[in-house]
Amino acid sequence: MQETLSAPMGETRDASGVDHLLPPGLLDFLGCRTPDAWVGWALENPELLLIDHAQCEKKAASTAMSLLYRYVDQPLLLTRMSQLAREELLHFEQVVTLMEARGIAYRHISASRYAEGLRRHVRPQEPERLVDILIIGAFIEARSCERFARLIPHLDDKLAKFYRSLVKSEGRHYEDYLMLARHLSPAPIESRVAFFAECERALIASPDTVFRFHSGVPA
Repeated sequence: MQETLSAPMGETRDASGVDHLLPPGLLDFLGCRTPDAWVGWALENPELLLIDHAQCEKKAASTAMSLLYRYVDQPLLLTRMSQLAREELLHFEQVVTLMEARGIAYRHISASRYAEGLRRHVRPQEPERLVDILIIGAFIEARSCERFARLIPHLDDKLAKFYRSLVKSEGRHYEDYLMLARHLSPAPIESRVAFFAECERALIASPDTVFRFHSGVPA
């Protein structure tokens, strides 16, 4: 019989009790917290949650690899993206294994509007293009980290333990992307961070018709 994602009745953990798992400053970096409506939507769609989670891990590894190939003259970026790609592929394998144990088949599903909604604002010229891509990477990893933490209080013990481990790694990825953006930008990045924070907040808070890991609230 397929397992559910939810904790047994009466065993829901306090949602505020996981904020300490998040890196310092992450909640301030994000423009908003994940709405309760999305958490409820996720718990109603356990298969889609895990399938899209696996897909997100694979995409994250692909993004890191594309940066490795495009920016070969940036040693610090090469080192951090190589490490990140390996971790994301490991997470992909772990999610697929967990899905198999729960009787969930991995399959292709359409992407959410989230990443494309951010990337359409990337400036075309270098080095601004790279800086924007890195800032967007920081937001994607920060939101993933925050959403894992939001879900933990509602999950069964096995999945909650796995997501706790992911909070730590995704938090580190957020910090790496933001550090690289600052390191490689010829100018302060605060205004671009504020701009993308508002774009990201709008995507998270507005109605969505299809549930995905990074979708907005149910329409």
